[in-house]
Amino acid sequence: MQRLLLAVILLFSVHAASAQGYVTDSSRGFDKSRLMVGGALGFSFGDYTFVNVSPLIGYRFSPMFAAGININAQYAAQRFRYEGEITERNNYSIFGGGVFARFYPIDQFFIHAQPEYNRIAVKNTTYGDERIVRKDSYFTPSLLLGGGYAQPIGGNSAITFMILYDVLQDRNSPYMNRPIFSGGVNLGL
Repeated sequence: MQRLLLAVILLFSVHAASAQGYVTDSSRGFDKSRLMVGGALGFSFGDYTFVNVSPLIGYRFSPMFAAGININAQYAAQRFRYEGEITERNNYSIFGGGVFARFYPIDQFFIHAQPEYNRIAVKNTTYGDERIVRKDSYFTPSLLLGGGYAQPIGGNSAITFMILYDVLQDRNSPYMNRPIFSGGVNLGL
């Protein structure tokens, strides 16, 4: 179940953040052209349903450093069938957030760090002679570390690819013991 959830997250992940390939302004103070806005959006429906809406906002402090905050909001439901009848249903809700930082040691290549803290709510329903419902919720930390590549496509926009890994590996981590592959489009403001 968790492997399927991870695969769906990876397939539908879109990380949108602007600020690739901009010209550095020597003036001090806030510059809205350095804002990074975007996040992840994904969904699938059927016996396995998944919905992910996870926005982020950040700021490109220099050509080599960007940082910001992210919010995670995910829902997944899985139905198990035996001879056409639903025998079990699992529902998962993940809500939380964190911060992220990107360091660009070489143009277009970046190192990414993203500590998170998420609340995971689980509901398991077993159907049989009687209906049994079990609920649980817990908080879990994650520390996603990795790197990526941003291919400029014009203006402040780029196509990005990232590989991340949860180095904390908390037993309740939604990321499991696997690399997280994601790709997306950076949209310039």
